[in-house]
Amino acid sequence: MCGIAGMLDLSAQPIAGLDRSIALMNNLLRHRGPDGEGMWQHPNRHAGFAHRRLKIIDLSTGDQPMTDRAGNWITYNGEIYNYIELREEIGLNEFVTTSDTEVVLRAFRKWGAGCVNHLRGMFAFALWDEAEKTLFCARDRFGIKPFYYTIVDNVFYFASEIKALLPFVKSIETNLEAFKEYLTFQFCLSGRTLFKDIHELQPGHTLRVKNGQVVVERYWEVYYHLDFEHTARYFEEQLQEMMADSVRVHLRSDVPLGAYVSGGMDSSIVASLSSKQSDKEFIGFTGKFSFSEDYDESRYTRALASYCGFELQEIDITASDFIENIRKVIYHLDFPVAGPGSFPQYMVSMLASGSRKVVLGGQGGDEIFGGYTRYLIAYFEQCIKAAIDGTMNNGNFIVTYESIIPNLTALRNYKPLLQEFWREGLFEEMDKRYFRLINRAPELKDEVRWDLLNGYSPFESLRTVFNGNNVGKESYFDLMTHFDFKTLLPALLQVEDRVSMAHGIESRVPFLDHPLIEMVATIPSDIKFKDGTMKRVLKDAMRHVLPDVIVERKDKMGFPTPLNEWIRGEAHEFVRDILTTQKALSRDVIDNRKVVEGLDSEPKFGRKIWGLLSLELWQQEFHDKAHYFRELREHN
Repeated sequence: MCGIAGMLDLSAQPIAGLDRSIALMNNLLRHRGPDGEGMWQHPNRHAGFAHRRLKIIDLSTGDQPMTDRAGNWITYNGEIYNYIELREEIGLNEFVTTSDTEVVLRAFRKWGAGCVNHLRGMFAFALWDEAEKTLFCARDRFGIKPFYYTIVDNVFYFASEIKALLPFVKSIETNLEAFKEYLTFQFCLSGRTLFKDIHELQPGHTLRVKNGQVVVERYWEVYYHLDFEHTARYFEEQLQEMMADSVRVHLRSDVPLGAYVSGGMDSSIVASLSSKQSDKEFIGFTGKFSFSEDYDESRYTRALASYCGFELQEIDITASDFIENIRKVIYHLDFPVAGPGSFPQYMVSMLASGSRKVVLGGQGGDEIFGGYTRYLIAYFEQCIKAAIDGTMNNGNFIVTYESIIPNLTALRNYKPLLQEFWREGLFEEMDKRYFRLINRAPELKDEVRWDLLNGYSPFESLRTVFNGNNVGKESYFDLMTHFDFKTLLPALLQVEDRVSMAHGIESRVPFLDHPLIEMVATIPSDIKFKDGTMKRVLKDAMRHVLPDVIVERKDKMGFPTPLNEWIRGEAHEFVRDILTTQKALSRDVIDNRKVVEGLDSEPKFGRKIWGLLSLELWQQEFHDKAHYFRELREHN
């Protein structure tokens, strides 16, 4: 796990100050690799790489940038979990190190751009191919590891984090289309970032720079080719085998490991399997809010630790922690994304960094198995529609209203969402209904000057992803989970990467193993979501590794944070001061006077204030400090 950066002149001309620019990028990424740094410059000085290293595998000979001694160089961030098998397939006599970095280099020599199809793991890398005079870049299938790029004055720049690109852009400006997407979803779509002209290489894509041209291509897609031939028990057995195998390879490390545990099913499965398979001392890490029982899930994490027999370390997260660290969280995120869970995750990562460099987590389970309550809300409406239309028994895609009723207790805390969802548009097309279910813009009134954001419809972008050719149109469940898999999951993985790397630790996510994902995509929705039970097939497959109190719980909310209660109490003045600076009150799109007026009226678990506060902090940390990034380059 590391930080990577670099640059390439598109006209193959020498880059003035190349060595200083590489060193600057490396310095801005130092938190990602506290164990070492390296730089490479092409002899013609038209290309260069930077690298920060966190030593996990091959502690003595895996330094980067690395060469294959044939003119090719790589800067790489990630873990290739099948690197042992690939070494044997390629030929052990080819290798001079035991690192997975060299495996990527040798795989490229053997298979060219097709090497990515052989890699099982998380990765983002840039590789200079001397023979072809080509820069080849790739990102893993799910977007676990980040890759950003921009072009300025005919120079192509890339980095693990946007902050390493900012000294080189001519001005720090906001991408207004992405800004509107953030206000709508609290994440961006289609490779956009909140920074104008800075792009994200999307998951499952490669990028090639040759003869001054930048070409981006998809190399992997998940296809929902449903398998109606097998029973639920068959899929449960497949899940048991594949989860165990994924955890097995994710435990490959030359340093001790631990796990994030939240008390939910996904992180508990990963921690349980990991603690049983690990041959090193295993530790769990969790955060709690003693502020209120409504936010304290530690009883579940303790039950898991007791059941599995591993040590559990806890951190009690307070409003003072929020005041002290929230600016750091936004800085490390590069731009705000997803919900307030990034803050407690940052705190738990801080705790874990005291004793571990590798921590496993349960990210991905909700998006591939259907763990969000909104899926139940959407299906409830479909049940009503099917009952009225007399289509309840048509096909394998509709959960019957008789079977879904016992599970509706999960909606007890979602009555306001139900009221808003059914306020208008009942029984419209599925993409319109799902947009309405996840659209956060209606919460925003005169806090936003919407007239400045006209001309772009986030719904059209949603519709393109939602109705992708890789997913069938019959299953509402698959359409919804597929959309979240392609959009929300990369946003959550951005958080996962940043808050862990902020403290110099590597986060691994065993649910995101592509053989597992490809198999799960074949499971019919009436098995995955049987009777409207969220994650039904996963729960039935893995209940044998979990205590009953976790298997049977129905109140999991996903690291709820008492942010709005803090804002009405201990953190009120802190938040108010952020939103009432002279610059905060003069923003173009957001009227922070209106935001301040609503501080005390935000619902307990509402996310409007979080979203607007995050935007203001982002502008203060980056836009208002544009001179700082400019001076870094000028004085470098």
